[in-house]
Amino acid sequence: MAASDAGRHPQNDDYRTLSLSAHVGFDSLPDQLIKKSIKQGFSFNVLCIGETGIGKSALINSLFNSNFEDPPSTHFLPSVQLRTQTYELQESDVLLKLTIVNTVGFGDQMNKRDSYQPVVDYIDAQFEAYLQEELKIIRSLFSYHDTRIHVCLYFISPTGRSLKTLDLLTMRGLDSKVNIIPVIGKADSISKTELQEFKSKIMSELVSNGIQIYQFPTDDETVSEINTITNGNLPFAVVGSMEKINIGNKMVRARQYPWGIVKVENESHCDTVKLRKMLCTNMEDLREKTHAQHYELYRRCRLEEMGFRDIDPETKPVRLPCFQSYADRETVRHSYASSESLQEACEAERHKFYLELQRKEEEIKKRFVQRVKEKAAMLKEAEQKVQTKFECLMLIHQEEELKLEEKKKVLEDEIAEFIEKKATAELLQSQAPVSTPIVNLKRQGLQKNQDFQLELQCFDVRDEGTMNVQEQSERESEEEELEREIHPGNSRNSI
Repeated sequence: MAASDAGRHPQNDDYRTLSLSAHVGFDSLPDQLIKKSIKQGFSFNVLCIGETGIGKSALINSLFNSNFEDPPSTHFLPSVQLRTQTYELQESDVLLKLTIVNTVGFGDQMNKRDSYQPVVDYIDAQFEAYLQEELKIIRSLFSYHDTRIHVCLYFISPTGRSLKTLDLLTMRGLDSKVNIIPVIGKADSISKTELQEFKSKIMSELVSNGIQIYQFPTDDETVSEINTITNGNLPFAVVGSMEKINIGNKMVRARQYPWGIVKVENESHCDTVKLRKMLCTNMEDLREKTHAQHYELYRRCRLEEMGFRDIDPETKPVRLPCFQSYADRETVRHSYASSESLQEACEAERHKFYLELQRKEEEIKKRFVQRVKEKAAMLKEAEQKVQTKFECLMLIHQEEELKLEEKKKVLEDEIAEFIEKKATAELLQSQAPVSTPIVNLKRQGLQKNQDFQLELQCFDVRDEGTMNVQEQSERESEEEELEREIHPGNSRNSI
């Protein structure tokens, strides 16, 4: 074998050669990101703040060329409410999940001091929901529906004079939480000269009150020139309408008045087209600024409230609890400074939290047991009082029963004695002799004597009732003997 053929495989001539169908390299990463983003879709959330009837719904319909359902609202709501609606729009192959948040009843209350507070609370609630999703152990941010507000269209009434106090208070409370783009609603109600003066007045008042509004980015060379011009046109004077009018054999969206027609998509009539272009061109910048600036500010404040700090004086991550006194904070900070990582500090704080939780549980249990004992003692005392009262009532009842028994016994004796006397009297009355018309003197004398004795007996029975039965029987036997002597052969029964 030759030296040139030493490194060749005997079958190298049979290998098949393949040609690449496309370029392969890391410069295809943007295309991969584009495909992934198109597949995932985009979300964009718009907050509309303005008085009732200023044209918020009409402008949103004009911006996205869709007829969104928005029921009419009343002017008599006790507080400001927020109405949220989510729609899915598709343009070419790009899917956009659009969320529109509309304020209902803004500025309709008599006391407008706290009219903006529900809006601030809503924005913070969306930040808090995203933060809680981030803090989960198992996160699903890829499929999470991001509801953070990306842009706030603040509608200013076309008064032509100046901003209202409510406008200044609301924008001052929102400029650090959301990208504010001021717009003048129903701008066709004032002349062009007044409109330009009104725009200058609004911008000067915003600067003098330290209110930061969204500035379109000028660092990108491709959009630097147009964004610079657009920033000079703020605030936008907008007109919204979905009504189409035939003008020159062409159907255009416009508003028709007795004095003329205002074309919504004519830049010489209003700034609706400019606003649409700026939103579509800088939509990703609005999303990025919401996440990198406003949300990060909220996240940092919330973590500081929870006691987290990125570094200590020794450049070590640490979590400090919130203490009222500076001395307590410094003591805990130095104790945590020796921790190797934030995880150790969190574990230590968690252990401390559990100890504190157990201590509070023990205190609650002790208080509960003490209260149960107090209640039991009170119930026992009340039971003893009831028992004592019951015993007293039982004694009184027994005494009353004894008295009633004695009275009953006395009454029964009296009844028995009365029945006995009654029977004796009836017996004496039934044994009295019947007198005959023919008698001799002896018998008359005996009869008188007997009647007298009977009267005495009856008298004795009525008044005294102490006659002896034996004496009565002896007396009756004597009377029978006298009767036999007077009338021999007759018995008392015949008489």
